[in-house]
Amino acid sequence: MHVFVTGGTGHSGPYIISDLIAAGHEVTALARSDKSAEAVSALGAKVRRGDLDDLDGLKAAAADSDGVIHVAHRQDLLPTGGLDAVAAAEQKIMLAYGEALKGTGKPLVTSGSIGSPGWEHLGRPATEEDPTLSGGEKFKGTLRVRNIVETTVLGFAEQGVRSSVVRIPTIMHSTSDNAGFLPILIGLAKEKGVVGYPGDGKNNWSAVHARDLAAMFRLALEKSPAGRNWHAVADEAIPFRKIAEAISSRLNLPAVPIPADELMLPGFFGFLANLVKLDVAASSAITRQTLGWDPTQPGLLEDLDNGHYFPAG
Repeated sequence: MHVFVTGGTGHSGPYIISDLIAAGHEVTALARSDKSAEAVSALGAKVRRGDLDDLDGLKAAAADSDGVIHVAHRQDLLPTGGLDAVAAAEQKIMLAYGEALKGTGKPLVTSGSIGSPGWEHLGRPATEEDPTLSGGEKFKGTLRVRNIVETTVLGFAEQGVRSSVVRIPTIMHSTSDNAGFLPILIGLAKEKGVVGYPGDGKNNWSAVHARDLAAMFRLALEKSPAGRNWHAVADEAIPFRKIAEAISSRLNLPAVPIPADELMLPGFFGFLANLVKLDVAASSAITRQTLGWDPTQPGLLEDLDNGHYFPAG
């Protein structure tokens, strides 16, 4: 299969490209700069120069392919427009893909988030069959504002697109992780001199290794029926306090509770305040059974013990 991939130089992108090529697929990756073009070429992918603003270019690339995996985001919009601007830009991209792939039966696999659908009070791990909840004005500035992207992609199933969404856990980790939640939490701890956790720290986060995530995207591309959600969850429920204590032991800093109120959490965690208090355990049982996904890489706490997040010196 000839696959068009965006986000090929991000955290998960190189793993996705490598996994696809190892499975016998041909990959064309979007590259905005010479540096990005060299990086994806080195992985064995063909290069298509362009950017996420060029909707006509994205439509042409999708039409020229046998399937699309989209994991790129307009992160450059965060400083000025926040999550609302990022979601709005991504929605335009999805509509462009939908137009290009309508009636073809080709697969479109996009990334979703375990943290965004709005399941904090389920009282059980969220499953692939739990629907994405509506966003709207009430949820501006939160992950939930992005839910319109997921529902739009799944809606393409009614237009002859084999669309699916891979929901990614709060933490994606690997030896190449230098800008995800873990490095941010580690950097914050070094800055503050303590490792904080919200309230009693019993709220659960889920996690996946980037290499296992790559296999998940490939399986969705190859096997997913139209209009399905999948959970790329390896660690289903890790209390935030355990994550903080693992960081604490590596940095030799105390792990301390931060009162979960509207002043203390933002004062310590800054823009992460709304995220750190998420309590979103999630199951991937349906994904594993249906697609045959079998995570093989180290779990989050084991990966923290490997040392690459805490280089000597």
